[in-house]
Amino acid sequence: MKKQYLEAGKIVTTHGIRGEVKVMPYTDTPELLCEFDRLFIGKNHEEIGVERSRVFKSTVIMKLEGIDTPEAAEKLRNKLLYMHRDDLELDEDTYFIQDLIGLEVRDADTDAVYGKITDVMQTGANDVYVITGEREYLVPAIADVVVSTDVDGGVMTIRPLEGLFD
Repeated sequence: MKKQYLEAGKIVTTHGIRGEVKVMPYTDTPELLCEFDRLFIGKNHEEIGVERSRVFKSTVIMKLEGIDTPEAAEKLRNKLLYMHRDDLELDEDTYFIQDLIGLEVRDADTDAVYGKITDVMQTGANDVYVITGEREYLVPAIADVVVSTDVDGGVMTIRPLEGLFD
């Protein structure tokens, strides 16, 4: 089951005197977080408008609607921000990490089950899937290995490189 709201970042502190907040993005790049004109805040996913945002080093400085003082901004510290799945269009063969976690991983040729994806490590060159079964496997997220990904069906099919599981 795909989550409707995806974690986008965490408000870590206030910024300046106009009620801006500094957000640690949970996205591939901080620039991506600046593309949203609405986000959702807290466990109840209350919609909040984004008046403006800009990248500052590896964080995002954001001005949220209705938050006009440092005191109001301070009350948001440590709150999670969420994006709505429909607000972001992904390229084909690109997935939200949260959708990959929990997928069962099977061998394309033997149908053997290796385990489930328990984490995705972002290494720079390519992501690496952490698959936990009888033991833990690290599998590169590359076209030579990943044959198919069926998020709705809950299964990823792989063809391991020679020696990967030895």
